[in-house]
Amino acid sequence: MTDATAPAEPRWLDEEEMAAWLPFIRVVQELPQAIDRRLREEAGITHTYYAMLANLSAVPDRALSMGELARLTTTSPSRLTHAIAVLEERGWVTKRDCPHDRRSQYAVLTDEGQALLERIAPGHVAQVRELVFDRLAPHQVRALAEITTALVGPTDALGEG
Repeated sequence: MTDATAPAEPRWLDEEEMAAWLPFIRVVQELPQAIDRRLREEAGITHTYYAMLANLSAVPDRALSMGELARLTTTSPSRLTHAIAVLEERGWVTKRDCPHDRRSQYAVLTDEGQALLERIAPGHVAQVRELVFDRLAPHQVRALAEITTALVGPTDALGEG
């Protein structure tokens, strides 16, 4: 192999980067597991399902197109379809056709789904506070918002920007 075709030497992480990276990875892996565990115990759902219900509850008419809900919850269309079917079976969501586009459907939060959210949201928020925000000073919360926004970027999805 000539120097022109030799692979570039990797840019290894330095000590400061490793000191940031290793705890970050631990948070990325452990935080969702802890949140999922509690939501499964309280409502038999994952955080992804909770996020779907919460996003629906936050919009007028408690309805979003399936595509928009997939984008907001960073869920693939096929996973979203399966999740909505499960939430529909439980009576928490219904689907309705889009009046402007017959190929599109809306997910709609039912009154039962809203009641579920009202029941489990206080515990969920308390856990998020306990695991994240109660451990941070106000300036760290602002820094966390800046950092995560920079990582997500303008496309709202890692790996696309």
